[in-house]
Amino acid sequence: MKVIFTKDVKGKGKKGEVKDVSEGYARNYLLKNNLAVEATKGNMKQLEGQKKKQQEQEQEILNEAKHLKDQIEDLTVELTAKSGDSGRLFGSVTSKQIAEELKKKHNIKIDKRKIELDDPIRSLGYTNVPVKLHPEVTATLRVHVKEA
Repeated sequence: MKVIFTKDVKGKGKKGEVKDVSEGYARNYLLKNNLAVEATKGNMKQLEGQKKKQQEQEQEILNEAKHLKDQIEDLTVELTAKSGDSGRLFGSVTSKQIAEELKKKHNIKIDKRKIELDDPIRSLGYTNVPVKLHPEVTATLRVHVKEA
């Protein structure tokens, strides 16, 4: 019996997959527990519609990420910090501070975990910081740290 999985079933299939399973397993377990539906013409058409809608949403998210990348690459975030004579900071500039400054000054909200700062900035001057907006889109943000 062909079924369309509505939820992930360990060892059998993932959500949205169409598989052939034994009739007893389908009727007594999958259909009874709403883990799958029978693969009729109507259900197959509905599945295609859902897949198409999901692809359109993913494309929309990708386009938004590309637009945001263009905005971010034109910006320079300026932060002030106290530093010693040689230009080394007392403390450091973290991704959290960069994200807060972006929100406050440029009204762009980005999660601090998306700012890929290998280790905190500990010196004055300009630093290029990668920002992962989408698995396929990474922007480069210029951060200027100046003396307080």
